[in-house]
Amino acid sequence: MSSAARFHFRRWRALVALALLAPAAARAEPDHAAPVPPEAAPEKLTLSQAVQRALARNPGVTVATADIARAEALIHQARAGWFPALNGNLTYEHLDHARTLGNVVELAQDELGGNLTLTLPLVQAQAWTSTWQAQDNRRIAEASAVDVRRQVAQATARAYLTVVAQHRLIIAAETARANAKDHYEYAHTRFVGGVGRSIDEVRAQQDLAAVDVQVESTYVALARAREALGVLLAAAGPVDSVDQVDMGAMPTLPGALASAQDRPDVRVLQQRVLAARRLKKDVWAYYAPFVSAVGQPFFQDPPTVLMPRTGWQVELTLSLPIYDGGLRSGVAEERGALLDQARANLEGSLRQAQSDVRVAFEAMLRADQALAASRDAARLARRAYELATMAYRAGASTNIEVLDAARQARDADTAVAQAEDQSRQSRLDLLVAAGKFP
Repeated sequence: MSSAARFHFRRWRALVALALLAPAAARAEPDHAAPVPPEAAPEKLTLSQAVQRALARNPGVTVATADIARAEALIHQARAGWFPALNGNLTYEHLDHARTLGNVVELAQDELGGNLTLTLPLVQAQAWTSTWQAQDNRRIAEASAVDVRRQVAQATARAYLTVVAQHRLIIAAETARANAKDHYEYAHTRFVGGVGRSIDEVRAQQDLAAVDVQVESTYVALARAREALGVLLAAAGPVDSVDQVDMGAMPTLPGALASAQDRPDVRVLQQRVLAARRLKKDVWAYYAPFVSAVGQPFFQDPPTVLMPRTGWQVELTLSLPIYDGGLRSGVAEERGALLDQARANLEGSLRQAQSDVRVAFEAMLRADQALAASRDAARLARRAYELATMAYRAGASTNIEVLDAARQARDADTAVAQAEDQSRQSRLDLLVAAGKFP
């Protein structure tokens, strides 16, 4: 047999062995399937459902609602200062002996007395102003509760979008693992068949192991994101997201700048300015007189010369503060400083709100452009991987080019998932900055 014939015979035998060993090699490899999910899959919610549930169950919202109830109770306490008050008194007195003057008993040895005291505030300026201030505090608590709801909704939306992003990253990681597994099986089959190199098999196996590490870490990140979302929703377990997220229509830049002035956090500061302004005006109450009427029916047993068995008395009291050592002027200065602080905080918040809108709008535009570019890069990277694989199988290149192309394709798919998340997050930022979420 000629040398050419022997070469073709050995090549034919190797190809036959390659074809026969390929199924066996594939069966011999361990299965790198994704971890089996638990029997009870996490509940899936849409973004709006997740936000509504968080607003209904989150402890932060419950605490803010309790603050409103507390502010209402403080109004009742302050209002009590200018409502009538009724008190009853009963006394029993025992002396060592009766006090007499001649035949007249002035103080009996045992005496029982009682009275009812009705106090009616007629002019109680500080009680009036305290009530008005408590009402302002209730309005601040109500505005703060709205802001807390906004913060809870924002945190829930971010956690929800994180779950969505982790799902996208898992898809990219699983695709990379499938490609790495196919390449390893091909390299292994070639080596077993006698037409491949050991270095190619080892490189492919190392790449598959590296991808496995990335896949498992991505599943761990998904579990953490689900648990974080469940905590925000006050759920008993993890909560999952749906595949598609609808963020709604985005506002225009002029519209977002206009609506940013009505954001809940800005409204809280507006209420604080109003409360501080009233607080400063109400210093006059420290100069106002106190006028009250006191009525007192009583009984005395036994009656005495000066104290009949039953009777009543009425008293009108006027108290005018004249000198207080500088208390009122100090209160006025303090409240003026509080008003200045509240105004400065409001002005800073308005500027920050406008800045947030401009930055969020710019970030959204840039994120959309980055997403389009990353999708193009991923498409080209996948095409490069396909070409590198074809060239390697045709014998025109080594598997180093295949592994490099595979890594670039993995990185490109991961970049797409991250760019999609950044695009969604930037839209959420714009809605929050404009006061349109939730």
